[in-house]
Amino acid sequence: MAGADEMLIIQTPEEMQRWARERRREGRRIGFVPTMGYLHAGHLSLVEDARRRSDVVAVSIFVNPTQFGPHEDFSKYPRDEARDLALCRAAGAAAVFLPAPEAMYAPDASVTVDEGRLALGLCGARRLGHFRGVCTVVAKLFNIVLPDVAVFGQKDYQQAAVIRRLVRDLNFPVEVVVAPTCREPDGLAMSSRNVYLSGEERLRALGLSRALQAAADAVADGPADAEAVRRVLRETLEAHALKMDYAEVVDAETLVPVAQAARGHVALVAAYCGKTRLIDNRVL
Repeated sequence: MAGADEMLIIQTPEEMQRWARERRREGRRIGFVPTMGYLHAGHLSLVEDARRRSDVVAVSIFVNPTQFGPHEDFSKYPRDEARDLALCRAAGAAAVFLPAPEAMYAPDASVTVDEGRLALGLCGARRLGHFRGVCTVVAKLFNIVLPDVAVFGQKDYQQAAVIRRLVRDLNFPVEVVVAPTCREPDGLAMSSRNVYLSGEERLRALGLSRALQAAADAVADGPADAEAVRRVLRETLEAHALKMDYAEVVDAETLVPVAQAARGHVALVAAYCGKTRLIDNRVL
């Protein structure tokens, strides 16, 4: 039997649900941070946020195969289970849900969850099926972990918007919190994929945050033509030898591109630095 302060490692949905039901019977509020592992300070800040909002925190570590395309980096996605567990323990997680893919998906699984509006553009237009995989696994995780509050990071702005819509439209009894993006001292958004970058690529990757700063500067004195702001985003990415995937300015709620960029809108960029695809965003 685990001690009161010992972190549990749980590998099956049934055991995770049993743990969650026991906590609920005790009247304890469950916080949840879903991750794909290879944790960094950004993930740990989400755990800290969840701890402030709950009595016990569960973290999931699961590299979800259904959100990767056929030519994406599922098999190469960075993994370090022992380090992740040590970090979760140090951060005060009460439980870590660490399932194998076969525990999450039956061989003949045939039910998926789709969001049909917010997921269409930006990353959704370029990573076909990605948000179907995200929505499906998040719905499953909510049913398995039974959280009262779940904390996500703003770096994945579109994902957070899609998950908020999932919770609203399917009536999940979960409070969704979107925490600010954690950045390195030089401005680069923290990401597990940063480990792919060479030293020279790491410097060029700063073009994403610098492009977003340029977009913010463009509207600092008032609304600006959104196409001119998009051009600033593109030119800054190109100046850092980044291959642009998209550079967009959208409404914060609908994610629809705007004609006039103003404070409260969101600038989003995705670009390849070498072979690594990076994303970032900023609320203007």
